[in-house]
Amino acid sequence: MNGFKKFLMQGNVIDLAVAVVIGAAFTSIVQSFVADLLTPLISAFGGLPDFSSLKVTVGRSNFMYGHFVNAVISFLMVAAVVYFLVVRPYTHVRDRAAAKVESKTRDCPECLSAIPKAASRCAFCTAQVA
Repeated sequence: MNGFKKFLMQGNVIDLAVAVVIGAAFTSIVQSFVADLLTPLISAFGGLPDFSSLKVTVGRSNFMYGHFVNAVISFLMVAAVVYFLVVRPYTHVRDRAAAKVESKTRDCPECLSAIPKAASRCAFCTAQVA
């Protein structure tokens, strides 16, 4: 029982639990954005946004492919919202932060060890560095 308690109190498990809760809350926000803002916008320009009534009849069977089309469109819209409102801004901020951090080392041409940029001799192989 002690091992299980230790496992539950590790940072990874708690971080994962927080991520799942925040992910669920964020999903409801994105779904609301798609259902309340994007879908009416599509219907304003393209007609009916609901394809659930589309079907194909083969013999006596009805294949309601409209629900699948609705699900695909909803998925694509949610993916686009997540990409443009989360992934791209995060990537932009991360790239800007990485650009500010300038490397203070360089590779030795002889042994390929990391040495300070101002060094004139490698501390590992003692080769003269230009």
